[in-house]
Amino acid sequence: MTESNEAVEQGTSRTRGDTHTLHWVLDLPHPVEEVWAAVATPEGLPGWLAAADVFEPRLGGAVTLRWLNATDTAAGTHSGHITAWDPDVVAEYTVDLHGRCRFHLEPAGTGRTALRFTNEMVGDDSLRRDCLAGWHQHFEYLADALAGRPVDWSTWSPERFRELRRSYD
Repeated sequence: MTESNEAVEQGTSRTRGDTHTLHWVLDLPHPVEEVWAAVATPEGLPGWLAAADVFEPRLGGAVTLRWLNATDTAAGTHSGHITAWDPDVVAEYTVDLHGRCRFHLEPAGTGRTALRFTNEMVGDDSLRRDCLAGWHQHFEYLADALAGRPVDWSTWSPERFRELRRSYD
């Protein structure tokens, strides 16, 4: 477990019908510009989330994210559009499988950022718990990437995901 793992608190979820809304608030010891570069640029995303094979940084722009820990490239690639875009404030991607993923950034004091993340998606309860664990792990990776330690996807193992998944059961 890296030092940043303790900094990521468990996410919350609300379910209405088969729509799940997952939510996190992260207090990151980095300025908004650095966090924005990590969550809203094709250069920053692979260090903690996924490769941005297509990324048009504008409202309505196309986005294709390829999860770098997926053994099946086709199954790990998800496309959609940018559904909200306000540089240094809001980046929202709506992609197949994961639905709407919204990153809202606010300054939180000198050199700090409050990141409010919301994922609204449709699926069964098992998918909800998988996504809670998966986003949690990716936010640990985000904290590490912002600290200069991007994830080495070649060493990825499902052990931490399984541990987190159990904690969300």
